[in-house]
This record gives sequence, C-alpha cells and structure tokens, in this order.
Amino acid sequence: MYRQNYINSLRTELVKMVSDHLSPAALHYGYSDVPLETNIKWRPLVLVLGNYSSGKSTLINEFLGADIQATGQAPTDDSFTVITYDDSSSGSENVRVVEERDGKFLLNDPEYPFETMRKHGQRFASHFRLKKVNAPFLETLAIIDTPGMLDSITERDRGYDYQEVIGDLAQIADLVLVVFDPHKAGTVRESYISIRETLPTRTFEDRLLFVLNRIDECASFADLLQVYGTLCWNLSQITGRKDIPPICLTYSPRAMLRAGKRPNGDMSFLGHLENQREELKRAILKAPRHRLDHLATFVETHGERLGHFLEALMSYRRNVRKFRWKHTFTGLLVSLFLGAGATFGLMISGILGGMDQIMLIGAGGVAALIIFFLWSTLLMKRRGARFHSRILGDLDKLTPLENQTRRDSWQAVKSFVYAYLEKTSGRFSLSQAKKELGVVKLVRDRGATEIREALNELAGLKDDGIFVVESSEIPEGSSTTSAVGGSGP
Repeated sequence: MYRQNYINSLRTELVKMVSDHLSPAALHYGYSDVPLETNIKWRPLVLVLGNYSSGKSTLINEFLGADIQATGQAPTDDSFTVITYDDSSSGSENVRVVEERDGKFLLNDPEYPFETMRKHGQRFASHFRLKKVNAPFLETLAIIDTPGMLDSITERDRGYDYQEVIGDLAQIADLVLVVFDPHKAGTVRESYISIRETLPTRTFEDRLLFVLNRIDECASFADLLQVYGTLCWNLSQITGRKDIPPICLTYSPRAMLRAGKRPNGDMSFLGHLENQREELKRAILKAPRHRLDHLATFVETHGERLGHFLEALMSYRRNVRKFRWKHTFTGLLVSLFLGAGATFGLMISGILGGMDQIMLIGAGGVAALIIFFLWSTLLMKRRGARFHSRILGDLDKLTPLENQTRRDSWQAVKSFVYAYLEKTSGRFSLSQAKKELGVVKLVRDRGATEIREALNELAGLKDDGIFVVESSEIPEGSSTTSAVGGSGP
C-alpha cells in the first residue's frame, strides 16, 4: 500500500509539473493544441495492433476471461475500442461489458487523453468507442483494440488517416503489441507501413512487443518453426535491425476448446509454450510499472523539444533585431546623404539663392526626414517581408544542430516553428520567450533529474516502506531515454 501511494503521489507531481510549467508555453506558442498533461493524466495504456484475423480480439478476450470483443476469421470490427475498468460492479459478478459510450463522448470528455484526436474527423469518431468492463485484469490499465490491418485498403476507404491515428495512439501508449498469425506471417501493406514508418517515429523501440498468435493452428512443431522463421525474416527486413526482435508465441486455450477437436497433427509442442502466454500476460500487467518511467521520459522529451522550439524563436527575433538595426542605420546614412545632396544641388542651381544658410540646412533636414520616413515605412517593410520569407525558407539556420539529439529534437519541432512564425509574421515578444525558456530549462534540467532520483528511490521501496536492493524491482528502461520524432508524444 505504501508503495502504491508513493507511485500515485509521484504521478500527481509529474502531471502538475507539466501542467504548471510546460503546458502554458506549449499552448501559447502553438506547440500543442491541448494541454500537454492531457496525454499523461489517465491510466496506463496497452495498444494492440495487427493484421486482420490475427487474433487480437481473441487474445484480449483470453486475458479478460470473457467474450468482450467480437471475433472471427474475416474482419469483424473496424472500430478503435478503448477497454477500461468499471469498478461499480461487485467482484462476484461475471466479467461483462458494464457500459458502452461512443467516440464523441471519448473525444470530448477531459477525463480521457483523446482530445487531440478530434482532428481526425467525424468518420474516425464514428469508429471510436469505449467499453467499461468489470474484469480484474483491467484494474491498473486500459487496452485499445484496433481495426485489423489490410493490404489494399486506402485512406479514402476508411475515411480517415489510419496511420496518423495509429501514431497518435502509440505516442501515448505504454506498451504496443503487434500481433501476427501463422497464416499471415508475412506483413500486409498497412502493417508494413506501421512497423517501418509510423511506430519508429511515434514511440520507443522498447515499448514494442511482437506476438505470434494462434500457434495452436500450426499442424506440428516443424510447421511452427517454419512460420516463426518466416516472421523473423520479415521483421528483420522491415525494421532494419541486425538482430531479430523478440517474438512472443501464444494462443487462446478458450478459443481452442471452443473450436472443438484439433485436426490430425502433433500438438504436444503447445505444452512447452504455456509459459510464453504467461510471460505475455505479465508484460502487459507491467505497463503500470513502466508508466512512471515513461512519464519521466515524457517530461524530458517535451522539455528538450519545447526548449529547442523557444530557442529557435529567440534566434529569429535576434536576427530580425540585427536586420532592423542594420537597415535603420543604413537608411539614416542614406537619408542624410541624400538630404545634404539635395540641399547642395539647390544651392548650386540658385533655386534657393535668396534663402539664408540656416533655412537651407533646415530644408535639407526636412528632405532627409522625408526620405528616412519613406525608407522606414515602404522600403523597410518590403525588405523585412523578404527577410522573413528567406528565414522561413531555411529554418535550419536558426539553430545549431551539432549532434543527433539536437537534430532529432529539431525535426520534431521544426514544423511548429514554421507555423508559429507564419501565423504571427514574426511579431512576438523576445523577453517573454526568454522568460518561458528559463522555466522550461528548469524543468528539463533540474526537474527531470529529480524525477529520475525519485524513480531510483522507488526501485528500492517495498510496499511496507522499507528500502531494499533488488534488481527485479528496478523499472525497465529507467536508465535510458531517447527522443521520438513527430507530435510526440
């Protein structure tokens, strides 16, 4: 109990840190359309992806202990379904769906972290829903079941950008399961794009878990080895990794029993793989344990990106200030030169021959002021617009990109910098941006360090509040972080 209270307290502090120090700047400068804490304030999420009929829904039903999701060989459900816990029912009741809500509810209720997904439109909203289930398995996490990936379907067919939706959900998920089955150990077009392009830019590699499901449909152990080898080969080619990513082998005993007697074949190998299903179950149940580390990574990543964003804006303002000082000084010199030249010309021509010297100097001054006014209002405006367009055309010059971390960070915020400069025409307060950067840097540097120290403290904390040193208690991935490309998480 003590440990869980510590986790809840730390999670609350993380959300408050983001809410108080990062969200104000993110909203003001257009880095995010909604408060950043929207993505992290809800429970841990497990996203389940896979080809159609790969057994995603069957696998979910297996863990929940009831037929919550529709199953079948053909595509049976084209909705994104958020399955979460309902604690209003007593523990003695059979596992069932207690409440269902539609996509509009999910997208507009601030309790859930899906406000940013309103941008995907009405068609997506009609394929998005919530199920509250009284399954004990969901007490500490929520699962998102997804439509099966297909080969020939297009965005026009679905009515929304499937890859963008997958990317947004992966960005806020603590674990992403990518499920295959023996009949499609190769990858269809949508899964190829997801694994090759979408997931690497929107989530972390250590949050991906590949699953070969429905292995009970292999005729023998030799058949399973062939399927497994095919999947390993395909994944190594798609991911571009030199090593083969870990693949969990599993099946649903409930579905197997329901199908009746198996066809002829040696199925004894299934008994040796029972532990794989339990390992997968434990991996899913560890999602809450990884949540704090992912939140710490969230703070570090967005602190770095938002800081880089503000640095680029400040660099722009400094460049504009240099440009204006330079051209104002040049305009002053040109005005004085032309004013003096005009006066001298009038004196030589004799046009102002009857005017005394003081009046001549005054006339020259008036001429210089008129020229400077025209320079400042007309010429400077045109040259300033060209200068602004030139910067927008080569934003990379606004910031040093001396290492890969900086390049990754810049790639994630460059489009936001462009949008903000274009929207404001470069008119914003340099002093305010500098003040915001100071706050963001404080969170990025000192705040993130304190978070990691608290996580290390938590690693040695038992439920009774006694500190121990056990490697198994240390949250996986707590020692390393990396930046993710894209809207980020």
